[in-house]
Amino acid sequence: MGGGHNGLVTAGYLAKAGARVIVLEKRPIVGGASVTEEPWRGFRINTFAYVCGLIRPQIVEDLQLHKFGYETILYDPQYFAPFPDGRSLVMWLDEDKTQKEIATFSKKDAKAYPKYLEFWNEVLELVEPTMMAPPVPIADLFGMFSGPEAERLLRDLFLMSAKDFLDERFESEEFKAVLSAQAIIGTFMGPYSPGTAYVLGHHNMGILDGHREVWGYAKGGMGRITEAMAKAAQHFGAVTRTDAGVRRILVKDGRAVGVETEAGETIHAKVVASSLDAKQTFLRLVPSDAVEPEFLERVKKIRTRGAALKFNAALDGLPKYNARPETPGPHHNGTVDIIPSMDYVEQAYDEAKFGAFSSRPFIETQFQSVLDPAMAPPGKHTMSCFVQYAPTELKRTTWDDFKPEAADIILDTIEAYAPNVRKVVKHWQIMSPVDMERILGLTGGNIFQGDITPDQIFSFRPMPGWAQYRMPVEGLYLCGSATHPGGGVLGAPGYNAAHVILDDLRKAR
Repeated sequence: MGGGHNGLVTAGYLAKAGARVIVLEKRPIVGGASVTEEPWRGFRINTFAYVCGLIRPQIVEDLQLHKFGYETILYDPQYFAPFPDGRSLVMWLDEDKTQKEIATFSKKDAKAYPKYLEFWNEVLELVEPTMMAPPVPIADLFGMFSGPEAERLLRDLFLMSAKDFLDERFESEEFKAVLSAQAIIGTFMGPYSPGTAYVLGHHNMGILDGHREVWGYAKGGMGRITEAMAKAAQHFGAVTRTDAGVRRILVKDGRAVGVETEAGETIHAKVVASSLDAKQTFLRLVPSDAVEPEFLERVKKIRTRGAALKFNAALDGLPKYNARPETPGPHHNGTVDIIPSMDYVEQAYDEAKFGAFSSRPFIETQFQSVLDPAMAPPGKHTMSCFVQYAPTELKRTTWDDFKPEAADIILDTIEAYAPNVRKVVKHWQIMSPVDMERILGLTGGNIFQGDITPDQIFSFRPMPGWAQYRMPVEGLYLCGSATHPGGGVLGAPGYNAAHVILDDLRKAR
């Protein structure tokens, strides 16, 4: 159920192993949040997810995704951050070039930067093997951290806030702000909140074209990733159906025996794998009497509050930044972060805590058309902005009514750094947390199907006691981002679920 990237990965592995598989997707296209659409003629927009880098290389290899159109563009520089005083920081793939940029803010931080990268390489080596397998109990995981240095790593990774974590390592407020962006992406917490150091780590696990801790574009858009996954699954024998939403999961004698579609069709199956989140699966699709009330109460308490919206636009030209006037310039290649300080982000979070869209939001922007011209008509460009904080529920208004005002706030914020932005924006759209729930089935508009904070990761995901992909209804499995190791265009949850399902099918046979 659900043709997002994890559902397609599960289907691909099951079909490759010889199972008969059908994928049911409610929308007219597969892909879930990893889709590329054309809201305006000639402009191909990554409607929701906008960068790649987290997908596990083993999945790309096993499912032969390159054979089916999967191709990436590693961009350089990785980050450009303009500041209100006219200065800016550019982070390149070349470590030496990045150190020179950092040195303009702090020579001490420039010297400390290689050690910071080494820290994350060590974390990746330690954590990566745990991603491609069902999660070990959290107590066993913590047992891996023995000795003073390992215990410090455990403290840093799982218990600290991003602010405290970065304050221990660097002195430049601007540099720390740029690094902290990855600690709050998609998470309804500020950089001062304990646990955000882990979120920073989650977003530092990318591997692309042999580089670690990097991001890139999927050539042709994010939809090319899931199109390749769907073609791979079909190649191995799976059937994919669109416009085929599921109305309910059929349960007989405590076992899932199939589904009923929204069109009234009954499909019987030995196994039902849901790539929807736990709330959508159990509070909407599973009959309420099929599981214990206590289980449903725990499902309701999973934190799935939305934190962000997407602002997508068609451009006649590119924003011209005061800090780097060259247009187009190398700084348009990758991620542009408006995040002048951690205090700025914390204040944006403070507003959202009480039900308001941040009046000065954190904005992460991509112009994929600069490196991938096929994304827009000749001479035109696309702009994709991830904007935070956008709470699921707004006080005194609704998202449908508030979108024009939100657009003004976003453009005002960008305009302070790129004064021509309103002149180049031809069309825009906002995908609010409410839209994400309505269109994608992401409860609350939470892009990770549940926060990826330390209390909702590893064997705590989606809930303690239910982290092995098997659910209390026999034959029903979760295979989406709601399960270990969590959100992002990762694929590992779908991989792990498929292997658990195959193990169970073999044992039953």
